[in-house]
Amino acid sequence: MNKKLMGAAALMTLATVLAVGCGGGDKKAAAPAGDKKGVSGELMVYTSIYPDIIDKLCKPNVAKAFPELKVTWFQGGTEKVKTKIAGEIKANKIGADVLMVADPSYYLALKKQNLLMNYKSKELEKVVLECDKDGAWLPVRVNNMIIAYNKDKIAKEDIPTSWEDLTLPKYKGKIAMPNPMLSGTAYVAVGALSDKLGWDYFKKLKANGLRIEEGNSAIQNKLLTGEYMAAVILEENILKLQETKKEPLAVCYPKEGCIIINSPIGIFKNTKNPEAAKAMVDWWLSPEGQKAVTAGWMHSVRGDVASPNGATVKLADLNKNAIKIDWDKLANDEAKIKEQFRTIVME
Repeated sequence: MNKKLMGAAALMTLATVLAVGCGGGDKKAAAPAGDKKGVSGELMVYTSIYPDIIDKLCKPNVAKAFPELKVTWFQGGTEKVKTKIAGEIKANKIGADVLMVADPSYYLALKKQNLLMNYKSKELEKVVLECDKDGAWLPVRVNNMIIAYNKDKIAKEDIPTSWEDLTLPKYKGKIAMPNPMLSGTAYVAVGALSDKLGWDYFKKLKANGLRIEEGNSAIQNKLLTGEYMAAVILEENILKLQETKKEPLAVCYPKEGCIIINSPIGIFKNTKNPEAAKAMVDWWLSPEGQKAVTAGWMHSVRGDVASPNGATVKLADLNKNAIKIDWDKLANDEAKIKEQFRTIVME
């Protein structure tokens, strides 16, 4: 197992300290980058990226970049993708060539099983977040867990400013988060907040009427109607609604720190088209690919690509106060953490 991964707050520092980290790696060790010219055949991508982002951004941009490559996408929440892969591992027949799910701890588990190919992209020089020292996974998009609220449905003095605020009586029965049994980013949030604030924090949330929703759509809709005053949700969902539908939803960057998830991309060792898979990784980490990421309202992992529209705080500034995340713990203690949450919050 590689050294313990640090949370997003330490990533910027680690990137310059670790000789094998992104941007500071051994260029001689880097595998030759895939060349888009002549890339052909077929490639299967398993991903937790939202279906509408895949259809509107991923598919057309990838097709434009690789006109001779047939790319098939399997989309599902992180837990759905993990369940599919678990079945395929048992059958000794993994169907994916490239993996793009949100939870970095899952990649640690796959690496431990020796299922991921080591590949250090030529684009790593511009990547400002930590990657696996061997290149088994590389950060490709940044998901940011924040608190959202409706500006039209909440008094100015009631706008939340911290994670602890959600335990206050004024929010009783009017707070929500996605189900960490289904959502990889929600699971990371539970792990990060339980380490930062303790499991007593979730006991307080439960006592304050925390609701668990199956997905983000329900949370967004109930924020819009005023059923919820505040909710734990990904920043990208709120930025998207602000821009596309001019909805009055707003983002609170909690004063204890955001939960910044540097979601990776990786290649399975058993891929039948390794050069195409490498070229795909290169493209996603390139300025062109990262602009597709920010067009989907996620933050770029590169230092030379602008923030997504609507983001009022830059990633570099968010990183300074981000909650540390123990990725090894999330990978090794997943069942225990989920059972603890289920017992405290969902029973």
